[in-house]
Amino acid sequence: MNNNSLVSISELSRDEIIRLLELSSYFEQNPNQKILDGKVVATLFFEPSTRTRLSFETAVNRLGGRVIGFSDATNTSTSKGETLKDTIKMVSNYADLIVMRHFLEGAARYATEVTDTPVINAGDGANQHPTQTMLDLYSIYKTQGTLENLTITMVGDLKYGRTVHSLLMAMRYFNPTFRFVACDELRMPSQYKEFCDRHGIKYSEHTDFGPDVINTTDILYMTRVQRERFSDLMEYERVKDIYTLHNAMLADARPNMKILHPLPRVNEINQDVDDNPMAYYFEQARNGLFARQALICRALNINPLK
Repeated sequence: MNNNSLVSISELSRDEIIRLLELSSYFEQNPNQKILDGKVVATLFFEPSTRTRLSFETAVNRLGGRVIGFSDATNTSTSKGETLKDTIKMVSNYADLIVMRHFLEGAARYATEVTDTPVINAGDGANQHPTQTMLDLYSIYKTQGTLENLTITMVGDLKYGRTVHSLLMAMRYFNPTFRFVACDELRMPSQYKEFCDRHGIKYSEHTDFGPDVINTTDILYMTRVQRERFSDLMEYERVKDIYTLHNAMLADARPNMKILHPLPRVNEINQDVDDNPMAYYFEQARNGLFARQALICRALNINPLK
């Protein structure tokens, strides 16, 4: 395993997170460089993606590197029965870094065990999404001026939502207060509540998405109910429209409050919210470019701030 791989956000210390935020800010001011000249990055997406894949590929291109890979595994030897191990070992012959999204939890960890090439987890099932977490942290820091002592409300699919799982773990260094808003079927899994208990993180659980929650929140983190995670489509139909944010619901929100969403959205944020200055999800997606440039440099042991 390469020590510069990133499978889980829990692998990053507080100091590393702060340094990556500083590096993200640097790349926001200086996005176009040649520090990856001669480097090849493989993007292996066994699961559909728009923002994550394109932002990684843009990050590599803007830093002067080359991209190989695929966005549809059915067009690869996987469709012929090639194992994940063989795919990873084969691609390692061609690339200096592997960025991988996979539908199976633990796939990214397994990939690090079969290659010495650094691997960045771009999402593994309902487990982790550490690069999304870094752009979330950067977005929170940019809008709030701090990561300390914030109230963060997570709404929607907290059971399968890998982005909320990763963000919860990353915030352990910064004394957050969490509100978990979900129906019983999509509650935050017990392992993450136990994580909060072990680290002294304050949290409360809610089924009502009303003013008492919204108006005392610094960061409102909306999530999509993910149809692809459900084996029972009847259950999905029953829970998919429970929580929808409308502009009128923000009338008495804190002035500093910002609305985040990992995207894509379906109908959990009404389009009448888009023009509200509290809406930050499109800017959040843009921040992904700079956060992923920082993470690529970490993986390749490149320090442009020297």
